[in-house]
Amino acid sequence: MTEMITADLVDLELDLSAETKEAAARSLAERMVALGRVSDLDGFLADVAAREAQMPTGLDGGIGIPHCRSAHVTEPTLAFGRSTRGIDFGAPDGPADLIFLIAAPAGADDAHLTILSSLARQLMDAEFTGALRSAPTAQEAAALIRGEASPGAERDEDGSGDAPDAEEPDAEEPGAEEPGAEEPGAEEPGAEEPGAEELGAPAPPFRIVAVTSCPTGIAHTYMAAESLENAAREAGVELTVETQGSAGFTRLDPAVIAAADAVIFAHDVPVRDKPRFAGKPTVDVGVKAGINRPAELIAEVREKAARGETTAPTGTAPVDNAGDADDGYGTKLRKWLMSGVSYMVPFVAAGGLLIALGFAIGGWKIDKAPSVAEHFIWTDHTSWAALLFQIGGLAFAFLVPVLAGYIAYGMADRPGLVPGFVGGSVAVTIDAGFLGGLAAGLLAGAVVMGIQRVRIPAVLRGIMPVVVIPLISSAVVGFLMFLVVGKPIASLQSALTDWLEGLTGANAIILGVILGLMMCFDLGGPLNKVAYAFAVGGLTHPTDGSLKVMAAAMAAGMVPPLAMALATTVRGRLFTKTERENGKAAWFLGASFITEGAIPFAAADPLRVIPASMAGGAVTGALSMAFGCTLRAPHGGVFVVPLIGQPLLYLVAVAAGVGVSTGVVVLLKGARKTAPSGEGAGDDAGAESKGGAPLGEAPDGKRESVTA
Repeated sequence: MTEMITADLVDLELDLSAETKEAAARSLAERMVALGRVSDLDGFLADVAAREAQMPTGLDGGIGIPHCRSAHVTEPTLAFGRSTRGIDFGAPDGPADLIFLIAAPAGADDAHLTILSSLARQLMDAEFTGALRSAPTAQEAAALIRGEASPGAERDEDGSGDAPDAEEPDAEEPGAEEPGAEEPGAEEPGAEEPGAEELGAPAPPFRIVAVTSCPTGIAHTYMAAESLENAAREAGVELTVETQGSAGFTRLDPAVIAAADAVIFAHDVPVRDKPRFAGKPTVDVGVKAGINRPAELIAEVREKAARGETTAPTGTAPVDNAGDADDGYGTKLRKWLMSGVSYMVPFVAAGGLLIALGFAIGGWKIDKAPSVAEHFIWTDHTSWAALLFQIGGLAFAFLVPVLAGYIAYGMADRPGLVPGFVGGSVAVTIDAGFLGGLAAGLLAGAVVMGIQRVRIPAVLRGIMPVVVIPLISSAVVGFLMFLVVGKPIASLQSALTDWLEGLTGANAIILGVILGLMMCFDLGGPLNKVAYAFAVGGLTHPTDGSLKVMAAAMAAGMVPPLAMALATTVRGRLFTKTERENGKAAWFLGASFITEGAIPFAAADPLRVIPASMAGGAVTGALSMAFGCTLRAPHGGVFVVPLIGQPLLYLVAVAAGVGVSTGVVVLLKGARKTAPSGEGAGDDAGAESKGGAPLGEAPDGKRESVTA
């Protein structure tokens, strides 16, 4: 903290210039301006006020810590003021007499933010704050904050420290230690205490993992962490904290989370990768609760653990599932691609269905309608159809940029967004399509990750995230996409489009089989998403071939849930009661093209359900391509049948696949049933689950004979 605070940034008589928190911030900020640390006083104070409006920055113990990140800050700076009367910063216990104004540049680098976090932790130390209250000069106060002076130094110099008390046990009092040393049986009771040997090693301590975060990630994040750690030590609890601050964060070791008995969230922004902590007793509060009442939070979460309360898994943004550091490249690549596809899907659904509605209302020539901004008749249904179509077209135009942007986001976090979107837009411009978006996203993420590994001069670190990284990465990715990799990919995309357009006969059927197998293999997983994204990518420049691909993909994706629903209806005794209930919902899910409706069945019996689903999906994909069915909507299931070319034959293809999957799954499940007739598989559910394997199989998967 050597360069962040000097004596010129300390005011030990803040009362003389300020009575309100606004005046205090202005007085301290003026010192920053005088030293050239802040370029625009009013602009900086506006940012401080905006941060204060989010949440008061007063803390229990007489501390006010206004802070913000601002474009008007030239370098990370800390100013300190002391007020004898106290200034109200909104703390529950009253005014603050110690005021710290923290100013961080909009792109503050990790090293400086780490130093600021150390100050936040020191503020939880009563000895440190006490020394600041008694510091006689600005120089000594600045030295204390920089860590160049010990909080207890003054007391030791004037002889008021604890040294004399520390010597008292060694006083030469005759016989002071004789009773314990000479008494013959002095040690025997402890050594022979009943049960001492039987107890063995002491029980492990109660373990807690915690996450702290605040809107700016500069102060409260780290103060809450320190406060919780101090309270945990006093309570004899083992606590590990993950601080999700502005300097980034390091995920807790999965082994530490797995071993934890409970979880504390003290946060004012969403916890990243929250599902990691699912299934454990949890206390979820604001960050200031972590600072002000940590002992209560620890006691509360221990009570929840004693009662056996747990939390259910929650959803999270795909990018937050970054995985473990030792994941292989293939695993990371899959997660990066899934990040882009998952963010793209809502644009697909919204834009695609709006386009489909436009066609349904206005007919197949609605794409030739003039812009509704120039020509719109309120009473004409064609104008409304054109409006829906054109809105959907605009949403659809984001598909490739969003795909590329969020692949880069999955790789490099926020810095990857700008070059990712730029690269995706270039892919659209040069007609590189879906494949170009994939390449642009991977290039953008790789370029940003490379830039972040370069050692940067300290003078540039503050502008790296907001200027340097976006500028350099966008230029590099744009260059590569326009002049190096973009053209070959565009040629490949064009060749692929021509190939799809020319597909007839056996070639079309083979493609339909492949699409069907992919859509039904993991029922909404990565392979399913790849096939679906391939089909949707063709809709950005629709041709007869790409429309056939879209039709085959959706038809195949409807098969697994519909087949499981039919199987539970016609042969319910082969399924458990829970599966039969899931089968009722699967009717609607399958009809709506939600392939995930079959997941409960596949999770319970993957070796039978997945092959059956793939068989039916392959049949449906092949028939859809053979019949020449087309589809302009990327989603909707049976609800967009009017938008399907050859709709009756399309339904025949779906029905055929459902029939095949139903027959196969019934056959496979029936073959395992060797119990006497009259006993349904639903009745055998308990026997099936008891050994952790289906009835008729040993837990290790080997067949064993089952007799009455």
